[in-house]
Amino acid sequence: MEKIWLSSYPPGVPAEIDTRQYRSLVALMEESFRQYADRTAYCFMGRSISYAETDATSRKLAAYLQSLGLAKGDRVAIMMPNVPQYPAAVAAILRAGCVVVNVNPLYTPRELEHQLKDSGAKAIVIVENFAHVLQQCIASTPVKHVVLCAFGDRLGFLKGAIVNYVLRSVKKLVPAYDLPGAVRFNDALARGAGATFTPPEIGPDDVALLQYTGGTTGVAKGAVLLHRNVIANVLQSEVWNAPCMKKVPKDEQPTSVCALPLYHIFAFTVNMMLSMRTGGKTLLIPNPRDIAATLKELSKHRFHSFPAVNTLFNGLMAHPDFGTVDWSHLKVSVGGGMAVQGAVAQRWLEKTGCPICEGYGLSETSPSVSCNPTTSRSYTGTIGVPLPSTEIKLIDDTGREVPPGEPGEIAIRGPQVMAGYWQRPDETAKAMTEDGFFKSGDIGVMDARGFFKIVDRKKDMILVSGFNVYPNEIEDVVAGLAGVAECAAVGVPDDKTGEAVKLVIVKRDAALTEQQVLDHCRQHLTGYKRPRVVEFRTDLPKTPVGKILRRELRDAKA
Repeated sequence: MEKIWLSSYPPGVPAEIDTRQYRSLVALMEESFRQYADRTAYCFMGRSISYAETDATSRKLAAYLQSLGLAKGDRVAIMMPNVPQYPAAVAAILRAGCVVVNVNPLYTPRELEHQLKDSGAKAIVIVENFAHVLQQCIASTPVKHVVLCAFGDRLGFLKGAIVNYVLRSVKKLVPAYDLPGAVRFNDALARGAGATFTPPEIGPDDVALLQYTGGTTGVAKGAVLLHRNVIANVLQSEVWNAPCMKKVPKDEQPTSVCALPLYHIFAFTVNMMLSMRTGGKTLLIPNPRDIAATLKELSKHRFHSFPAVNTLFNGLMAHPDFGTVDWSHLKVSVGGGMAVQGAVAQRWLEKTGCPICEGYGLSETSPSVSCNPTTSRSYTGTIGVPLPSTEIKLIDDTGREVPPGEPGEIAIRGPQVMAGYWQRPDETAKAMTEDGFFKSGDIGVMDARGFFKIVDRKKDMILVSGFNVYPNEIEDVVAGLAGVAECAAVGVPDDKTGEAVKLVIVKRDAALTEQQVLDHCRQHLTGYKRPRVVEFRTDLPKTPVGKILRRELRDAKA
């Protein structure tokens, strides 16, 4: 395969990276803990947390996890927003030789139960705000150990107590729960301090995390990401950003904004792990939906890197406080998770002086596959070129490569590609070609310079604010509602989220109302999966064999 895209690389960006620099993510983190011990690793609610503190906290927690009998390869779930306990828990779980299972903290009991059972998680580190959800399903899962976190845990005694009191008693953001035997995060650290930590032997082919993603079946599957997969993507991202990040003054610590949720693989790798590798400071934003609070926090800092999704870039610019932030030090704005709109990219460049470099990736690829050069000064409307050590080819339904200029399914080969789907060899086989390419389900075309553009999706997947939504899952939930004869979920354009879920229903009971449908979805689906449009019809378009034609529903006027 001719890598014609290499001629579009900025000067100094290598064609290949050496993934053998670290045996494991633990080796990468421990190098940074030593090298940058005195530097700030995380800023959260006015408190700076050093690399040394993160090191000590994670070591204690790792010892605690081992004291519970957790062994190498055991899965430990994390269900938290962007709080300092999150990176400490990741480091602890990996140091103990266990596997991180990232969980969306906004999951419903049904969604959480599936993921905990499928992963076989024996323990979970969870923020107390969502403990009531765990309570409703824990008995049906393999989870035996619960570590409970509170927002104020790492803020010091007085400030921590005030923050926790406000969240629990004033804002009422911690619903009542009952989890007998759960251990508080700080108590777990105290117990771990008195326990012996025995570092296990961890190699590049050991599993680092299970990153859950949907599929054409609608059942959430765990992408098995090995230590070497994530290491590769960290190193690829580092050299890709280097042409701009090297412009950060030598006396300034590289600082990134982490407004994307860390349980999403984009932030996990490109924010947390990349900052760890470069000795950077990470500004943890726990709730980016609160635009005013996000801008208030950003106004206190000088920062250089900002990975985000189109909706966040747009939302920030639309807020009257956008001008209170000093954007002049921003060197890299990476747009991923969903398509970046040209108008948003243009306004961002005008307002900040820093272009949005759109990239492309998937949970199965740790995640980054391609990106526009960070030296670009204009919006290209493409997903850029493959990152170092990455190959993309476009294939037809038979697996053959299509001629230049023709659309085909994007297939990816590189060191960041997953080992497979957790305990689903059939799904893994369907997703991989014989020569080791992962079939993305996205249809793309490549131009003469090696830039790729997504033109369609092979899957019926809906992309809401960078999150994959699978119609089958929504349809399964809605079909369980009395009064529904048939239903279909499709994506429709949405100015804020890129796409939104539209639900088309054929009634069994004429008395069924839109509100009943929405209430049912609210109970069983997390926010971004819920329909924004509900339409009732007398029938649904189908193929001669009875398969619902979702494309016809997408193309029809609501």
